[in-house]
Amino acid sequence: MLDTGVRVKQDKTTNPTVQKIIYNPIPINNNKPPHTMQKYRKKLIEVNLPLADINEESLREKMGQGRIGQLSALHQYWARRPIVACRAITFAAMVDDPASYIDDPNEQAAERRRLHDIISQLAEWRNNNNQNLLAKAQLEIAKTVARSREEEPPSTPNDILQYLAEHAPTIYDPFCGGGSIPLEAQRLGMKAVGSDLNPVAVLITKALIEIPPKFANKPPVNPDADPMAMTVGKGRKSQKVPWRGAAGLADDIRYYGKWMRDEAFKRIGHLYPTIKDENGIDRTVIAWLWCRTVPCANPACGVKMPIKTTFQVKKPNDKHWNKAIVDRNARTVSFRVQNHEDGVPAQGTRIGNGVTCIACGNPVKLDYVREQAREGKMSEQMTAIVAEGDRKRLFISPTDEHVHAALDAKPDWKPYGNLPQQARSISIQIYGFTEWHQLFTDRQLKTITTFVDLLKDVRNQLESDGADTEYSNAIITFLALVVSKLANGDSSFCIWDTRGQTVTTFTNQGIGMAWDFAEASPFSSAGKNWGGHLEGIAKLVEVLPHNTNHGIAFQADASKPLSDQSQSTIITDPPYYDNIHFADSSDFFYVWLRSALRDIYPELLSSMLTPKEEEIVANRFRFENADQKFEEQLSRALESMNSIASSEFPSCIFYAYKQQSIVHEGTTSTGWEKMLSALIDSGFQITRTWPVISEVTKALKNNVNSLGSSIILVCRPRPKDAPSVTRQQFLDELADQMPAALDQLTQEGNIAPTDLAQSAIGPGMEIYSKYSSVTYISGKPFTVRDALMAINHEIQKYDERETGDLDAESQFCVTWLKQHGFDEGEYGAAETLSKAKNMDVDDLADTHDILTSENRKVQLHNIDYYHPPEHDPELPIDDRGGNMTAWEACFRIAYHLDNARRVDADDVRGAALVFNTKGRDTDRIERLARILYNYHDARGEAHLAYIFNSIVTRWNEIFVEANRSHQETLT
Repeated sequence: MLDTGVRVKQDKTTNPTVQKIIYNPIPINNNKPPHTMQKYRKKLIEVNLPLADINEESLREKMGQGRIGQLSALHQYWARRPIVACRAITFAAMVDDPASYIDDPNEQAAERRRLHDIISQLAEWRNNNNQNLLAKAQLEIAKTVARSREEEPPSTPNDILQYLAEHAPTIYDPFCGGGSIPLEAQRLGMKAVGSDLNPVAVLITKALIEIPPKFANKPPVNPDADPMAMTVGKGRKSQKVPWRGAAGLADDIRYYGKWMRDEAFKRIGHLYPTIKDENGIDRTVIAWLWCRTVPCANPACGVKMPIKTTFQVKKPNDKHWNKAIVDRNARTVSFRVQNHEDGVPAQGTRIGNGVTCIACGNPVKLDYVREQAREGKMSEQMTAIVAEGDRKRLFISPTDEHVHAALDAKPDWKPYGNLPQQARSISIQIYGFTEWHQLFTDRQLKTITTFVDLLKDVRNQLESDGADTEYSNAIITFLALVVSKLANGDSSFCIWDTRGQTVTTFTNQGIGMAWDFAEASPFSSAGKNWGGHLEGIAKLVEVLPHNTNHGIAFQADASKPLSDQSQSTIITDPPYYDNIHFADSSDFFYVWLRSALRDIYPELLSSMLTPKEEEIVANRFRFENADQKFEEQLSRALESMNSIASSEFPSCIFYAYKQQSIVHEGTTSTGWEKMLSALIDSGFQITRTWPVISEVTKALKNNVNSLGSSIILVCRPRPKDAPSVTRQQFLDELADQMPAALDQLTQEGNIAPTDLAQSAIGPGMEIYSKYSSVTYISGKPFTVRDALMAINHEIQKYDERETGDLDAESQFCVTWLKQHGFDEGEYGAAETLSKAKNMDVDDLADTHDILTSENRKVQLHNIDYYHPPEHDPELPIDDRGGNMTAWEACFRIAYHLDNARRVDADDVRGAALVFNTKGRDTDRIERLARILYNYHDARGEAHLAYIFNSIVTRWNEIFVEANRSHQETLT
């Protein structure tokens, strides 16, 4: 019997006694044409993955901010892939699929399940440093390597690591970015190599994979440490053990980082005075809140006009707010913190496309504000002080002492570097910000430059304590990253959020104007302080891999030949067309890191700013022919990768670029088209694709259609003798294979509707890329764009087939929705459509209650109609029970999942009650939700699209709750 791969898994997200069904299909097709018969053993990633487990854990990682081990604790970088996904994908790319060495199908399935179990465990965050599990994974990789060499693998952990170092291919990431892929390759015992054009990325990756293994199991050098033993555990359970892992390195980072903090306070502590509370008690300041000002345009007024987005100091509905005190004689505005609700302004002075003067009421356009700012007439005004209270935050009015402390600071030097004249994600240049140091107040500059200067003194301290040059360089590298993090958390573009904390400069890859900003104190015990950044890095270092093979990170242009690498397994995450301009954003950090580390890394930090000309990105602000340049550079990079790609192991490419609409030609994507064209032209063929969750789709909740998955393109060099086919042959093969592939994505892979169009590119391009060419009968090339449109056509056909599987009433509603939306339509047209479905319009209105039929007009009910019946709030349905249509059930579930807007909605619990009472095939509800998502997404109705997308993404959660409530009913 064919193993379906169905198994029961503990649901770790809720009650540990609840079980969740996870589907792991195992499609195996050995009926390949002669030209595709491989001379290599297929790897597990080319056949089957426990995708549901990987996606569940990837999402958990992306949502679990603040956990020890998050790479963001080391330094900001953009579009990092989840480390649990990188680890699982790397392992699956390195182990043979059982069908390549086991003949019996049942034994293959059993072995595959065993390997799946290892992958599922590797994908769990809690197993990041599970040495027994990692040793088991390393042994499986060694078995694969030994199998290809026709020899027995070693059995002891140290021998296995040595064996992998000598005989396994290098895992090479030529776009290492934030370091996720090389780090996880190293954790699996592989020789990990990462390179990047961006020096900031190279520094981050060096800190992750180069430095910790060099000093594994070595004691710290600081005088406070016991060189013979470290303390583990707390209280009575504490004990002394030899220094292990990177604990000694982390201990020195803490010690010398604290020394820097103490020394900095001696030098600049006077710039950060305490503040007295209402009882005269000195309190440590957490942050000073400021707003920007420009001169009022009204000559009779003459005040510096405060630009505030809100007068709330803390959060909406909180009593603390700023009261503006206008002195017309002195022509000044000052601020006082009020702690009662009387007189709170409904909105700030920054309204719409302009600003209103709080003193005279004169409105001005933003163009005026920008003009004043470019002329150097924009300044800042303190509006409030946030201080540490007794288990609470105190909000205190500004004082002259604190204003002067901030304004009297004079930095001794400033980092050099100009902002790009224009950039996709940095828009502050129109306000006169042209140099990076202008993003900081003078006090912030004085503070950060003081910490940079102290790095030289740290070297002297380290050397006097017995550290050699290499170790001193390692400690200083990590401390410089603390300085860089301090800059990110203490610029004049950090804001004070509603949760009562400072938000860093980069909440995403860009910098927009901040009218109200928060200046954090580096010496407090809360907020973005030096101690917090230091401890975050030290904790991460403690859990980085150490008992493994060493890694290497270096600067390289991926579009140039990679002569130093050979027979590597390429696992990488290349640039996404024009999504992120890494170089432009990285300069914010680079100007500080260069000042701090230029003596240690002279070649890496030789340029004044990060390289721009060679960056592989479609930057239209920098290049006239940005599209062509991107495609040419990416093609060269992929050709270079192809030239060194292992013949035994597949390459894996993460790619996440949202498909875009192109008028009259269907749906394609410039980003995907360029990427796929470059990949295929470079000689790669796609042997498998997997959609893996890699993003948190917060934007979708704010009515933005945001992407949640990356596609893993599993590639091998295309055979030299690969045949060509005609367009019709390709279309026939596509039509034959795409329905099963889409079934797997939607029904088994549980891919969210928002990701389906992108995910479906994979199986379609698997077919396209295996041929040397696809042509029309005339000989004209059938391009990647043509193939993408053909793939989208198959998705449309699939959607139509899915509609046909619904009950007749729901089919009627889908067709009517596409014709009339939720507006009224003529009764005659509805009657004609209903007769074609063998039903009656009045029955749809009276029996099923899914529309109104009055005055010869027909109108579908919208979501608001489907609130739980008042007569029985515990049962969100009527007594029709099993006669409920998929349409009604889907809308009732949608009502409950929109609980943020609907007071009587019951989220998953209410959805589960609908699920249990549906009575018919509940899979039709999920299928209909996908159809409704596509409809609302195409119309730009993002909130409705989000609700129906949520039905799919939370389907397992609803299923588990339905089972639980059903069992409660039975007992």
